[in-house]
Amino acid sequence: MIFQTLSIQTLSNMIVFFFSLCYIKKQITTQPGFCPGCRLGAAMEKVTMQDIADALHISRVTVSKAFNNQSGVSDSLQKLILEKARELGYAKVPYQPDPRQPDVQRTRTVSLIVSRPESAVFWTSIIHRMAQELSAWQINLLYTYVPSVFTKSFSLPSVLTTGSVDGIIVLNVYDPEILGTLSRLSLPKVFLDTVPSIYKQKLTGDLILIEGFHTVYKITEFLIRDGHKNIGFLGDINYAQTNLERYRGYCACMDRYGLAIQPEYCLTRSIGIFSYEQELNEFFDHLSVWPDAFVCVSDYVAHFVRQYRDGHPACQNHPVTLTGFDNTSEYTNVAGHIITADVPTGLLGKRLALQLLFRTEHPDAPFEVAFIVPSICKSDAASP
Repeated sequence: MIFQTLSIQTLSNMIVFFFSLCYIKKQITTQPGFCPGCRLGAAMEKVTMQDIADALHISRVTVSKAFNNQSGVSDSLQKLILEKARELGYAKVPYQPDPRQPDVQRTRTVSLIVSRPESAVFWTSIIHRMAQELSAWQINLLYTYVPSVFTKSFSLPSVLTTGSVDGIIVLNVYDPEILGTLSRLSLPKVFLDTVPSIYKQKLTGDLILIEGFHTVYKITEFLIRDGHKNIGFLGDINYAQTNLERYRGYCACMDRYGLAIQPEYCLTRSIGIFSYEQELNEFFDHLSVWPDAFVCVSDYVAHFVRQYRDGHPACQNHPVTLTGFDNTSEYTNVAGHIITADVPTGLLGKRLALQLLFRTEHPDAPFEVAFIVPSICKSDAASP
């Protein structure tokens, strides 16, 4: 009797246990993301970052940056990515603070990378306007210096590699090796000008150029229509893409009017950035006959020509008309006395800031090349 009672009790327990297992199985199989044959707890891991990226038509890298709070992803896009991750059942959605709590916005910082800490009016005007625009968006501007010339001991400043900045704007950096190193940074980037040797390579950032081809074409045309035929060109065309474009504009105009470009009147080879005056003076010392005019790559170069001629009275026997580019007031011996191109430095600074903001908000948009077109200032064009 006792044996029968125990058997019935045991059988009853087994029946209860069986129905409990059935209930648990039903609960598991009705959960979102359940995959028959998969481990319980591994179901949610079936959704990957690539799935989230595909659903939003963005890159996996952007999803990863959003999850890790890295720069290059706007707040709105990050929010969208996290919402989609939760919707798809991604198991590792990063913790986000309660939206009902006050939002403490992280201070953003942009690095301005320069190679020459000079106080030239042209550059300071650009930088000042850029800082103003970024400040309006509560973004700090941090100066970061790199050398003018690459050496084997060069390494990027740590501020650019430790996640301390949200983007970079590159000004007056014209060394190919250093530009290439900066281009490899995984940060939103905007470059003002570049060097001809990497212009046709794909910079990993947007490029702003001051238009020079058509502008210098017109400047040269003014000289030709004014009766000048022997016209030289002064400026290192290997230094910057903008310099090369200005030279090409000069050549195109001379060709259009059937005028020969005389090599003895042109100095276009590589010139040391710290020896411009010396190398120009040596060029003029060996100039047996002066041309009718010089198209100078910048007002900076034009002022050296005027300075040389003022110091050599014998040159006055052959008047030479000068042109420049930039329309800066700091070179007083040519300011207001030569044909030049007026670069709107303030607007250029604003444009650089806004372009970086766009790149930050749209990290996956195709890189852009934009041209800022200067106006031409026709002054009295007095011959020195």
